[in-house]
Amino acid sequence: MDTILGPLYIAVSWIIVQFHSFYSLIFDKNSGAAWGLSIVSLVVLIRICLIPLFVKQIKSTRNMQALQPKMKAIQERYKNDKQRQSEEMMKLYKETGTNPLSSCLPILAQSPFFISLYQVLSHIAQNKTVGVIDQPLLESAQKAHIFGAPLAAKFMDSAEKIQSLGASVVDVRVVTIIMIVLMSASQFYTQRQLMTKNVDLTVKTPFMQQQKMLMYVFPIMFAVFGINFPVGVLVYWLTTNVWTMGQQMFVIRRNPTPGSKAFAERQERLRAAGKIVEDPAAVEAKQAAEEARHNRQQPKRQTKSQRQTGSAAPAGGAQNRTRAGSASGDTGAGQGAAKKQSLEKKDAQEGKEKGGASGSRTAKSGQRKGQQRPKHPSKK
Repeated sequence: MDTILGPLYIAVSWIIVQFHSFYSLIFDKNSGAAWGLSIVSLVVLIRICLIPLFVKQIKSTRNMQALQPKMKAIQERYKNDKQRQSEEMMKLYKETGTNPLSSCLPILAQSPFFISLYQVLSHIAQNKTVGVIDQPLLESAQKAHIFGAPLAAKFMDSAEKIQSLGASVVDVRVVTIIMIVLMSASQFYTQRQLMTKNVDLTVKTPFMQQQKMLMYVFPIMFAVFGINFPVGVLVYWLTTNVWTMGQQMFVIRRNPTPGSKAFAERQERLRAAGKIVEDPAAVEAKQAAEEARHNRQQPKRQTKSQRQTGSAAPAGGAQNRTRAGSASGDTGAGQGAAKKQSLEKKDAQEGKEKGGASGSRTAKSGQRKGQQRPKHPSKK
């Protein structure tokens, strides 16, 4: 490892020494402020160089979000053929110009510098020169403390080792725990900000579930691995998390994902500032729709007799009618119904009378037919 990353050890140690020389003009050269700010400046320099990769990461993340429905359809269509599924996925990436690894580029690019800084601080803790850090600089770095914790001390170090660096176990563990908590909290907030503000909520995709899972996994990983990091590495990682959080806040505010909550908030800000001029007809239609929705009421339930006679007007139109029109409508409906009922009764009575008369004639005729006159005795 030392042979492969040897050039990076030299580069990282040289950058730290240059910043340390600058901050030694302001602070004591053996102070934690001079060495701590040197590490922070190293992070800032690396992150500025990684801004182009960060832009690619944002574009790749948005493209992946947009492709999630198509990817899900491919998985459902070829769920029994993994090879064809992979081919279709690669074809989709090629057609849209999306690279899934672009979202990991900033982390991958930082990894060598992170490992190099870790090794530089480990050499300092072991009282070994590394890169351009010679013996005088090594002694100065060992004397540097941040809130009582040496730069090269770890949470899991023994009491003897911590005492050899001129510190106490309590100071080291309190400082490392606070820094680990801050590091995990900043990572959680960064991921939560991405999930709640910069995701298109109109599309439910597995990508959202993955991001939600990472929101809880990453802070736990930082907490587990943080106890094995030197204090200087914790300073490095906490600084890069804060930088990422601020950079993401800036991007979400200025260039949010369409359809997200941040996008709606940005549109409102631009509209309030007069930078977005909407069509008056569209604004009027929107206001009319809001008023209609606000004034809309559910129709009142009517009884069966009310529905049949029509004595009760519809609930939706009753509020817009005048009392006179309503009264005249009800009266006319009542008179019409009464007239209709009287005609029906008269027809029914006439039918009954006719039916009774015809029935009696039929009965009489049947009675006549059934009765026979006795023959005269002389005709027997």
